[in-house]
Amino acid sequence: MRERILGLLGLMRRANAIAAGEDKTGESARAGRAQLLLLAADASDNARKRIEGYTAGGKVPWLTLPFTKEEFAAALGLTGGSMAAIEDVGFAGALLKALIQLEPERYGAQAKEIMDGLRSRTQGNKRKRNGLRRTIG
Repeated sequence: MRERILGLLGLMRRANAIAAGEDKTGESARAGRAQLLLLAADASDNARKRIEGYTAGGKVPWLTLPFTKEEFAAALGLTGGSMAAIEDVGFAGALLKALIQLEPERYGAQAKEIMDGLRSRTQGNKRKRNGLRRTIG
């Protein structure tokens, strides 16, 4: 399962659905493109504080992956890095489901909560995209 998750991260990179590295992660979160922020298990306290700052007041969820910085960066085809932002809802959901299968006691409740939030944000985006608006009255 670990290899499947690492392969999924690589697929996201090839599909341009993930922004990797501190600068790109912050840019993605500030621009509102980030659906889920990821942090390596052995990331520094400063990196953890930065990613908490990128969450834009709790609007963007984040979680710590069960991989070291080296494993994380290698999966993304980078030489280093401890954080990334997934910009695609489908990939974020697939990663969360895989994490639940890998470690249900660690990720189960948190991942399900994040998935519910992703669904609600997606519904709002579909409504706007299709021209459907809630009317008052």
